[in-house]
Order: sequence, then C-alpha cells, then structure tokens
Amino acid sequence: MTKFVPALVVACALLLFASPATAQAAGNTLIELSGAFGAGLVVIGAALGIGKLAAAALESMARQPEVAGNIQVAMIIAAALIEGFTFFALYICMTQNPFAAP
Repeated sequence: MTKFVPALVVACALLLFASPATAQAAGNTLIELSGAFGAGLVVIGAALGIGKLAAAALESMARQPEVAGNIQVAMIIAAALIEGFTFFALYICMTQNPFAAP
C-alpha cells in the first residue's frame, strides 16, 4: 500500500496545478478534468490487463513449450482486442461532454 502513496501525491498535485492552467478555457474545467481522469483510468486498466495476459501466457509457455505457438497467437489476439477497446474508451472519454451546450 505504501508504494502507491507517492503516485497518489503526484496525481493530487497535478490536479491542483492543472486547474489554474486550464482556467482560461471557456468550458467547465471540472468536466474537462473528469474526461482526463477517465482516460487515465482506462489506460491504467488496459496496462494491467495486458500485463496479466502476458504474465499468464509466458507462464503457460514455460509449463508447456510444445503449445507455445498456439498460446502466443491467442495472446496477440487478446491483446489486440484489449487495445481496441482501450482506444474506443479513450475516444469516448475525450470527446463526450454531457454538460456541453448543444
């Protein structure tokens, strides 16, 4: 738990210092920051997912080297699907603003 404290402090500091920098924008900066926060969560989730996928694939290849080719193909397909969903979620986080004027 203590290894996440420095990252949390840096994230809080960035959020505090980002609002004066974005104060010149005409829109609501809280809504814009929520989109950036959502995009950050998406990227963190994708990184964790691909990391677990690669770890499990490498472990299974080490246990059964004779099926390493099949495992590698399945891993690449699953990683591509995760990345595709990540790009879609990033697009939604960055373009959708439910409080914007029509």
